[in-house]
Amino acid sequence: MNALLQQLKKQTPQYRALMRLDRPIGTYLVLWPTLWALWFAAEGFPAWHLLIIFVAGTFLMRSAGCVINDYADRKIDAHVSRTKDRPFATGAVTEKEALLLFAVLCALAFILVLFTNWLTVGFAVVAVALAATYPFMKRYTHLPQLVLGAAFAWGIPMAFTAQTGELPPPAAWLLYIGVLIWTVSYDTFYAMVDREDDLKIGVKSTAILFGDDDKVITAMLQVCVVVVLLMAGPRFGMSFIYYAGVIAASGLFIYQQQLIRYRQTDKCFQAFLNNNWVGMVIFAGIVLHFLMGA
Repeated sequence: MNALLQQLKKQTPQYRALMRLDRPIGTYLVLWPTLWALWFAAEGFPAWHLLIIFVAGTFLMRSAGCVINDYADRKIDAHVSRTKDRPFATGAVTEKEALLLFAVLCALAFILVLFTNWLTVGFAVVAVALAATYPFMKRYTHLPQLVLGAAFAWGIPMAFTAQTGELPPPAAWLLYIGVLIWTVSYDTFYAMVDREDDLKIGVKSTAILFGDDDKVITAMLQVCVVVVLLMAGPRFGMSFIYYAGVIAASGLFIYQQQLIRYRQTDKCFQAFLNNNWVGMVIFAGIVLHFLMGA
């Protein structure tokens, strides 16, 4: 037992790296839409236990997604400048360790969902399937970002079922589509950082698929996101405060397009990171709407 504990202690920094605990941006990008959905479903502040479950569950599933992503890319990361220092690329962790960590994280997240209702549990099974599938898509399709979007947005129907005990209404699925499109746009920025390396090793992405039209297409996707958010507003009875948040998000989208205009890798990554603020300003508009009783 002592030997096992010593081994776990020794590997803790590597497990932290696998889970990206030092880079929480992915957790934020999954969490914001989930929080939108919780507030919409509850028409204000959601049940405390659900808020805790979904915040913790988001952290666990995002961490699990990072682990299985590195497992899927274990023979690729060493050839990409941005990922060459990851635990698998340096040989610091084994396949068995990564798969066990993935299983433990998923199990913990699933235990949390058991405190909701059986409909939400059913949606959680789909969430695990999406998280486990996405990392392998870049070998078979130029649209892995679409699968990532489906996974990142899945907290929306789960939040609605947990809060209401019923299947999500059409407005929730409209919101789901908007977040899916949003994810494709910002993860294309992320993929633009690795495009040259990905072309050399045969990895597929929307950044490669869009080619020289990447700026135009991501801008069009962002316009679609704004349109969906504007369409969702009346369906949830939102006031001008919510729309102010959408306008602020539109301004951030314009700023992101300015960042990527020369396709500099550091600016593309900065544009990707900036989407945390997009999620935040929209959430602020939703919360303020309900706080002010508008």
